[in-house]
Amino acid sequence: MDSIEKITTEELKKKLESGDKLELVDVREDEEVEQGMIPGARHIRMGTIPDNLDKFDKDTEYIFICRSGRRSENVCYYMKDQGYNVRNMVGGMLEWEGETE
Repeated sequence: MDSIEKITTEELKKKLESGDKLELVDVREDEEVEQGMIPGARHIRMGTIPDNLDKFDKDTEYIFICRSGRRSENVCYYMKDQGYNVRNMVGGMLEWEGETE
């Protein structure tokens, strides 16, 4: 398997603080995102990603987020196979120290 591009929680926090426009997709379950999401992230549950491919653009880079970084990594492999430009937030929300909403 090709390796997936990664971004750490710290790198992502810095990018957001400096005003970068990023496409964040949180793939956790409903009850998990109720505990807080990174501001600006879209919530699309992992199991519903294949049904939502029309919401993604192949010219855009997407950063996928889950609790620990495992599920989002699996989503990244799937999306990359479909031809999308993706990056996995390693460490997931467990390591996120920035704002949540």
